Amino acid sequence: MSLSSVVGQLRDGMTIGVGGWGPRRKPMALIREILRSDLKDLTVVAYGGPEIGMLCAAGKVKKLMYGFVSLDAIPIEPYFRKAREAGTVEVNELDEGLLLIGLQAAAHRLPFLPTRVGLGSDVLTYNPEFRTVRSPYDDGETLLAMPAIRLDVALIHVSRADRLGNTQTDGPDPYFDGLFARAAERSFVTTEMLVDRLDLAHSDTAKTNLFERCFVSGVTLAPGGAHPTAAHDAYGWDSAHLRAYAASAAEPDGWSRYYQDYVAPGEAGYLDRIGGASHIRSLPLPVF
Repeated sequence: MSLSSVVGQLRDGMTIGVGGWGPRRKPMALIREILRSDLKDLTVVAYGGPEIGMLCAAGKVKKLMYGFVSLDAIPIEPYFRKAREAGTVEVNELDEGLLLIGLQAAAHRLPFLPTRVGLGSDVLTYNPEFRTVRSPYDDGETLLAMPAIRLDVALIHVSRADRLGNTQTDGPDPYFDGLFARAAERSFVTTEMLVDRLDLAHSDTAKTNLFERCFVSGVTLAPGGAHPTAAHDAYGWDSAHLRAYAASAAEPDGWSRYYQDYVAPGEAGYLDRIGGASHIRSLPLPVF
């Protein structure tokens, strides 16, 4: 599939989950294609990074559900901060654990999962629709019933994929991409590498398949498609690009300029402006 054909299957008002974590392995080529589209009124669910800020800046978002929205070295995503402070989007602000449990409930096709996470905090104050349940066993404990976070679509970036929808993801941390795929009605994947059969070409890395191919509705070849976020083990995040992007949020026409410089020209133009594929491949992986 092409990027445009994937976005052509999305509709106004959808709930879209975005895999990855902060500035790590985000499907940014698909996000940029959404920015170029007429889509609007989206509910976006993510452990958020630059995709959240860009979608907010472009007016694509009606509601956000998130555990955080950060560029890591830049603690709060700057365009998300502007949208949050201006109150231009609805928010469902969760901690990382509740977002995980909500996705787990949806992935298991359950209406909710009981948890102690959030009890004793202001989670119930700021999410008055949440309910508690009492354990049916002798302990009788009161637990938070975290509702399932069901997704219409999940967008995920992987290391390699094949024509059958099998995927593999390198790197030390799978984040929660498997849950996003299983919580969604359909999942679309961008990939650094596309082969005919992973079981024949990369059978030695079979264990890096994070979710079953039955959850994959379409695959798009997008080498470098996570830039400016990192894509283990292929390349690190582009700190200079992220700093310039963050600085643009302080300018009156910052988003408009960023959009015209990097988004409007299309993916080929984007690649030219950031220094080409060789620049992406030269970005060092972050070390902690």
